[in-house]
Amino acid sequence: MASADRTDARQGRQTPLGGRPERLLAGAVCFLVCFGLVMVYSASSARAFLQAGDPLGLLKRQAAYALAGLGVYCLCARIRPATLRRLGRPALVVSVLLLVVVLVPGIGVTANGASRWLAVGPLQIQPSEVAKLALVLTIAAAIARRPGALRTAGGVVPYLILTGAVALLVLLEPDLGTATTICLGVLGMLLVAGARPRHLAMTATVAIAFTSLAVALEPYRRDRLLAFLHPWQDAGGAGFQIVQAQIALGSGGVFGQGIGQGLQKIFYLPEAHTDMIVATVGEELGLLGVLALIAAFGAVALAGYRIALGARDLHLRVLAAGLTTTVVAQAVINFGAVLGLLPVTGVPLPFVSFGGSSLIVFLAAAGILVNIGRRSAATRPAPGPHAVAPASDADPGGHRRRRDRRPRHAGARLGGGAARARG
Repeated sequence: MASADRTDARQGRQTPLGGRPERLLAGAVCFLVCFGLVMVYSASSARAFLQAGDPLGLLKRQAAYALAGLGVYCLCARIRPATLRRLGRPALVVSVLLLVVVLVPGIGVTANGASRWLAVGPLQIQPSEVAKLALVLTIAAAIARRPGALRTAGGVVPYLILTGAVALLVLLEPDLGTATTICLGVLGMLLVAGARPRHLAMTATVAIAFTSLAVALEPYRRDRLLAFLHPWQDAGGAGFQIVQAQIALGSGGVFGQGIGQGLQKIFYLPEAHTDMIVATVGEELGLLGVLALIAAFGAVALAGYRIALGARDLHLRVLAAGLTTTVVAQAVINFGAVLGLLPVTGVPLPFVSFGGSSLIVFLAAAGILVNIGRRSAATRPAPGPHAVAPASDADPGGHRRRRDRRPRHAGARLGGGAARARG
């Protein structure tokens, strides 16, 4: 009977909010990756055929990235938390070195005026994507070692310096969108870890001032900001990408033109298969397709934060919050740019846009989240008739409890002969 009870508990464990959030997360991520493969093919096939004669070229590469990401996902879903603690610092050191190397002229691969990639044979690695994950792992482990330090302003400063250094290297590529994503992810971790709101407000103020300075010092960033405010005033220049995205979204209507039937992706909409893939979705699948994407990311956010709330210790809780915030922040930035709600910053849509580094890193993050969810469920008893009350030395009436959970009365402490004499 005891064995059966334990089996029932293993099969029915839930989080305090009910359900199994890691299953919801895995399902949402699977949907997004499969959806992304379809849309990458649709957005790139015509242009790839006209340029290289192979309409399946980018789809084959994205499918290979997805398979590699699946392997990383499975590995991260089983890795021990102690190993995650040890991985953060060396991963961050390597990623920072790569961020420095990518800025060296002649080494980093330059595209559209930005040096963000390193060529390794036929592959291209984007160090900033690796740095996002490494920084979250490092800060989560550091917070777990000194949890009380965040209650003071001085305890927050080391994390801000580290984050600022990584964000500055990314900003020099230049890549304002990824730098913003990194800062938002760390801000979410500090909030969950217990940092005081006034310290975080001061941090946010400094970050906004720093971002404003970065925009003011670069003419192309100023142009993008002005184009975001009034895109149609320069529809053939700085506002071209925003205008073409709006045309694609408007022409899709509610139900869209149909998969593969969009026209904006063919030499009109820049980066239709990467940064602007949501515009392609809107043109071919309409408002319903865009809403399906938003719902999927809403499920990722809900599941990720539920996993964080149900985590069994501070390290896993902060790690889950940081990973979830990073995914959600980047998705919001991408949606905002495509819909004309935010300036165009050039970040891909997680799990959906074309790109190997982004897809593999985000699948690794999803695997870690599933891992945390499973481990938290494994330490939590199931609700229902077989649930065991928390261990306590005394029942509500003040009686000591036996191992079989029955009260131990004073008479039970008498010797066997005395007990029989009372009978």
